[in-house]
Amino acid sequence: MNADLIQYDLQDGVATIRIDDGKRNALSPRVLREIYRALDQAESDDAIVIITGREDVFSAGFDLNVMKRGGMHALRMLGSGYALTARVLAYPRPVIAACNGHALAMGVFLMLSADHVIGSRGDFKIAANEVALGLTMPRVAAAVLHHRLIPGAYQRAVTLSEYFNVESALGAGFFDELTEPAALMDRANALAEQFKRLDAQAHAKTKRRIRARLIRKIRFSIPLDLLDALLLALRGGKPR
Repeated sequence: MNADLIQYDLQDGVATIRIDDGKRNALSPRVLREIYRALDQAESDDAIVIITGREDVFSAGFDLNVMKRGGMHALRMLGSGYALTARVLAYPRPVIAACNGHALAMGVFLMLSADHVIGSRGDFKIAANEVALGLTMPRVAAAVLHHRLIPGAYQRAVTLSEYFNVESALGAGFFDELTEPAALMDRANALAEQFKRLDAQAHAKTKRRIRARLIRKIRFSIPLDLLDALLLALRGGKPR
């Protein structure tokens, strides 16, 4: 698979899914479709997955141009993005997120759905900045953040839209480790080799067991979050 915006590369049982739109890696409807397709291919290939971005950015979140136009295209994009968190959380083999730099909003939620998250050292910002943009934090997003972040950082990230630098993001729980940018993919591939030694069936069953409640919560919350988005659009984008 080699689409314009998503590259899929399978090497020795490790599938690398690279998001690269040449800009901020906005999660547009097309990009989301291609990520789903790549995950389906990886599962068919029985592969460990590495999800990564482009130079200096993992993803800046949903495509704002689609959001501004509104309508069903925007709602479908939101629903697809929210459901992607559950898809990654439930993926039966280990998933590694290799964060190249900045990660914002839906880009953060995708990243935090992985089993192991590597960050790149540098002048990068990590934030779930919905409240700063005038949006009530979606239930799905709050659930994913709660799954990963330490309590104090969770409160600041969700209610105050705190922008974390990479070191504070590590302490908060956004990252499991940091590496130099040039070493990012080498480290991700080294971890993938390490994870090959896990019993695949035990890994998949354990993941389903410990994440079942979270995944149910995400799936239950998606229509509620979409209803919130629809009501906000009907009010002209002005929260109450």
